[in-house]
Amino acid sequence: MSSFILASASPRRLALLEQVGIHPAEVIPANIDETPLTGEKPEVYVLRMAEEKAAAVAANHNGKVVLAADTTVACGRRILGQPEHAEEARQFLTLLSGRRHRVYTAVALVGADGQCRSQRVMTQVAFRRLSDGDIQAYLDSGEWEGKAGGYGIQGYAARFVRRINGSYTSVVGLPLDEAWQMLKSAGAI
Repeated sequence: MSSFILASASPRRLALLEQVGIHPAEVIPANIDETPLTGEKPEVYVLRMAEEKAAAVAANHNGKVVLAADTTVACGRRILGQPEHAEEARQFLTLLSGRRHRVYTAVALVGADGQCRSQRVMTQVAFRRLSDGDIQAYLDSGEWEGKAGGYGIQGYAARFVRRINGSYTSVVGLPLDEAWQMLKSAGAI
């Protein structure tokens, strides 16, 4: 029996947990401002977001274990969050075409004691060169919506990936090994 709250609006995070037999007691999305700070590095931003999400939900659920995560795509120092519209998704995919980029996912857990523990996982992803037709077909699929960097590795965009070095589940949205270990050490599973 799991006794934790998943602080997430992401169906992918819930599906990943359930895929390995972990079922949160509740799923409560965190309502926070996700705007990067001026000059904030992607690896700092993603950790701050995960910690703020966990803290926001934990603030209303005293004594409960809360797990949160955040994923961002980084190309150089540039943060590629969730595109607001198809044209922004096109810009992201054009930028990632034929290049390597980093995907950061941070996991934060607020324990029953109120203490926050967090960690960050970085995975390198290399895309093949994308044609205008590749990009347009992907935009037409609508799969880019709600996805950091404008793509979901677990779907149609998997065919863009030449190589991955790191955690596949982290790119999807939750590094399962790290999340499992944090939940286990908190006594939530």
